[in-house]
Amino acid sequence: MFLRRKKPSLFGIDISTAAIKLLELSKAGTLLRVESYGVVPLPQDAVVEKTIANAEAIGNTVKAVVAQSGSKLKHVAVAVAASSVISKVISMPGNLSDDEMEAQIELEADQYIPYALDEVSLDFEVQGRSDKNPDMVDVLLVASRRENVEDRVAAVELAGLKVEIVDIESYALENAFSLIINQLPEGGPETTIAIADIGATMTTLNVLHNGRIIYTREQGFGGKQLTEEIQRRYGLSYEEAGLAKKHGGLPDNYMTEVLEPFKQALAQQVGRSLQFFLSSSSHKGVDNLVLAGGCASIAAIDRYVEQSLGIPTIVANPFLNMSLSNRVKPQSLSNDASAMMTACGLALRSFD
Repeated sequence: MFLRRKKPSLFGIDISTAAIKLLELSKAGTLLRVESYGVVPLPQDAVVEKTIANAEAIGNTVKAVVAQSGSKLKHVAVAVAASSVISKVISMPGNLSDDEMEAQIELEADQYIPYALDEVSLDFEVQGRSDKNPDMVDVLLVASRRENVEDRVAAVELAGLKVEIVDIESYALENAFSLIINQLPEGGPETTIAIADIGATMTTLNVLHNGRIIYTREQGFGGKQLTEEIQRRYGLSYEEAGLAKKHGGLPDNYMTEVLEPFKQALAQQVGRSLQFFLSSSSHKGVDNLVLAGGCASIAAIDRYVEQSLGIPTIVANPFLNMSLSNRVKPQSLSNDASAMMTACGLALRSFD
């Protein structure tokens, strides 16, 4: 279920802690077009630390985001968090058919996965010839506890949709990375790029080298902390604080006394994640930093982080070179662009 399977046209649905994001793309030659998109906030605690806690609330929110988007598609790609997945590259004989490889992987999977096979969803993808032995192929094996997959599928099916693909968030991000590589000042196949996805409760650092993810790390930090500080400081409800954060209208001291300390904390968290990567790898540094997630929409945050960390930094916008259908409002999409990377990677699965 994770990586393969032919499918009809589908849209991507990213179920995050704070919102559900939907994206439908179409393709003519090499040109991509945004057909529909939507973002609808989730009730608090519907998703807790990437785990679905309230399937009914998610089903209702999926219905709402489909209605908002105007999409008529019924087939969906969703993703599970990288932290809930075991992935391993193994070597297999290169002369096996897919069926033979599947049978052998099922026989040997217990060597690589610390769960009973009937407790996991398992898939594999052949990566190519092994560098160490030309008679062997490298095979990416991925597995997740079955409930991680089934909970997402069940929640989306409550909205009357059919899940065709369950991907992994980090691979969806890797898929979308191809759309922004030309925006990087130090772009090129040999570069090492860090993508810091700063969401509502979690910051996920993915490091790519040669366009493939080589490192992923999650940290408990996100925009919810800024919302809660606005709520506390100005006596607002959580919902009011979230709207004020997005649309403005806060007192004059907000910028210096609330937003500035949050920006400092954000830069420190990203810097700390990068230090963990550098201390655990042979890489001396990263060539570029990409900011994604809802917090990347803070005005001029890329310049702030670049000055703090000394790394060329941009804000992710996977839609820069796409055309838009009439039902997509350009300003709304632009405001949400940095938070749509995972949804974009999932929507691209329609063209596999």
